[in-house]
Amino acid sequence: MTVLTGSDVPVRNTNDWSPQPPEQPLAVVRPAGTDDVSAALRICHEAGLAVVPQGGLTGLCGGSRPIADAIALSLERMVGIEEIDADAGTITVLAGTPLAVVQRAADDAGFFFPLDLGARGSCAIGGNLSTNAGGNRVIRYGMAREMTLGLEVVLPDGTVVTSLNKMLKNNAGYDLKHLFIGSEGTLGVITRAVLRMHPKPACTMVAMCALKDYAGVLALLAAARRDLGPLLSAFEVMWPDYWDVATQQVSGVRNPFEGDATTHGAYVLIEALGTDPAIDVPRFGTWLETQLELGHVPNAVVAQSMSDAAALWGVRDACSEFIQAIGPHLPFDVGLPTADMDDYARRCRDDLAARIPGARSMYYGHIGDGNLHLIAWLPGAAEPPKQAIEEVVYGLVREFHGSVSAEHGIGTLKKPWLGHARTPEEIALMRTLKKALDPKGILNPGKVV
Repeated sequence: MTVLTGSDVPVRNTNDWSPQPPEQPLAVVRPAGTDDVSAALRICHEAGLAVVPQGGLTGLCGGSRPIADAIALSLERMVGIEEIDADAGTITVLAGTPLAVVQRAADDAGFFFPLDLGARGSCAIGGNLSTNAGGNRVIRYGMAREMTLGLEVVLPDGTVVTSLNKMLKNNAGYDLKHLFIGSEGTLGVITRAVLRMHPKPACTMVAMCALKDYAGVLALLAAARRDLGPLLSAFEVMWPDYWDVATQQVSGVRNPFEGDATTHGAYVLIEALGTDPAIDVPRFGTWLETQLELGHVPNAVVAQSMSDAAALWGVRDACSEFIQAIGPHLPFDVGLPTADMDDYARRCRDDLAARIPGARSMYYGHIGDGNLHLIAWLPGAAEPPKQAIEEVVYGLVREFHGSVSAEHGIGTLKKPWLGHARTPEEIALMRTLKKALDPKGILNPGKVV
């Protein structure tokens, strides 16, 4: 275990990716293994010192941002693949291991680990689990929670709870791992995990579809679920406001419908993963041709190669470059009933413009799993009016009975809005769990609840 203090504290450990000022921790502790984590937490528990767990520091809500006079517990040294069990279809990893390393290890073993995020090269698997990360393939494989079979966790007092279960069926008492998945390091520190792997896809089919309106989006989603079944792995929707910025203002992004003068009401990127190219590729092509012939899809572009697929995905992933395209902006990640997303987007766009003259917003998201992303900004402003924008965005989330966080967590940035998505009774139960597991309140204090 190494300990860094004062000027030796790296800048990277003073913040995550949330738009907040950095904070210098009292010290950065870098454990080499579970025993070190246990010792560090035991000492801090006895001394009453706050501890902020850190992984890849790619969180967007402040969950791993340090607080003053606290210890930053960085798991960056706890990297590695401990075991791949081909018979069980599992991979056991250390919590600090980057997601991309887990993906490659599964691939090298002839398997597929489907969790995928834009920050795959930097984010740590322990952080993915502690925020219950989602990503692009939730519609088929579920959230990080569905990919986790077992965990090893260190409690705030240093107690090590090892439950590295490999079995899909295990109903021996409470399934304790679910206490820690999604708890953002407030109840315990994840140190190791047993994850489910899946069969490696033998073929990938990607298409970009231009649709008339959101009713067409819902009809296409229903058809894809019905006719493609388990092949369907991603269903990404982009409203025209997002599409125009992505294809006209982001360098390197090409409009796949260039030359199509039609004004479309929505754009959908569909991905399907198959196991038999001789069967699944023609099946996907026939299905899409049928949608075109029936008039359900006015126009579509089908990837003919992996580079084509990457180019189509590039339109959806262009949001990572929006800071250069539109300047300072506020990104949001909300959960909504799928049928209500277009109504929400319309209301939110109008209400933001009415509340903040000149404000603009754009909408996109995974849709099939109930996850809408939106970006709001005030052109020409050094900083968008955060409070006013959040009041509109989250006020409508409450009105539509949605969630203020679909996949990014709560951290500190969304904590004031938690009551818009959870009842007082639910929040009270969360606090009861926190008090039971962390009676001194030393572990990631001030986060989530």
